[in-house]
Amino acid sequence: MGNTIRALIALVPTSGCQNYLLGELQEMPLDKMVDLSSSQLRRFPLRVCSFRELVKLYLSDNNLSSLPPELEQLQNLQILALDFNNFKALPRVVCTLRQLCILYLGNNKLRDLPPELSWLQNLRTLWLENNSLTQLPDVVCELSLLKTLHAGSNALRLLPRQLSRLQELRTIWLSGNLLSDFPAVLLHMPFLEVIDVDRNNISHFPSLLHLAGLKLVIYDHNPCRNAPKVAKGVRRVGRWAEETPEPDPRKARRLRMAKEEEAEEAQAAAPPAPPPLPPPAGEDP
Repeated sequence: MGNTIRALIALVPTSGCQNYLLGELQEMPLDKMVDLSSSQLRRFPLRVCSFRELVKLYLSDNNLSSLPPELEQLQNLQILALDFNNFKALPRVVCTLRQLCILYLGNNKLRDLPPELSWLQNLRTLWLENNSLTQLPDVVCELSLLKTLHAGSNALRLLPRQLSRLQELRTIWLSGNLLSDFPAVLLHMPFLEVIDVDRNNISHFPSLLHLAGLKLVIYDHNPCRNAPKVAKGVRRVGRWAEETPEPDPRKARRLRMAKEEEAEEAQAAAPPAPPPLPPPAGEDP
């Protein structure tokens, strides 16, 4: 009953209804965080825009499809969660929040992202999973400080070549898409530490031996005929993952030569074999 009442009240944009939705929130919270997740919101409570020093704003799991232009007043915002809503397009006002470091947009109905997203040059983490993206928007490649990109459970078939510009990118999550080939651009990103291409349509994996920063590759649930070759110490999750990863061939050669040299030195340093003992008396030699 409580959720039903909140859903009805959320439709009425009067100050009294807004106050009910905000509960006891009358002034700026000491922790500079407002969490209105799962509040049955259909309209954004405008009073929140008066909290100019707000750093974290969670609006997850509501019924929002738009945001007011007054949101631009929150210029200190660093974390904004808009996941599990009804956004078909990202409101342009979000792109004016230039201090954002983490932006949650998962589980909406997004088909694209506005070019103004490039204004968010402080963005480190971007969540886009479970949307309706058929291609990764080129504007993502302009987020120069991006470290983590979650783009799983969309309908991606390839990645833009410009993605290699993101030299701060360390983890990329692409599970549950429509990739039929391992994205070639990732082969030119040696700084990547985690690559997740689980649950795609990849039938063959190229060697990943040269990706010096790689620590984990997840490739399970693909119709592949081979496991990706990785350097020693890189963890693999998928078919044949329990097999020993391919070592660096140069290191393997140096190790083999060192072992051969050790064996030769040990043989040269070994004392000569003692002469055979004479046969006991009474026995023929």
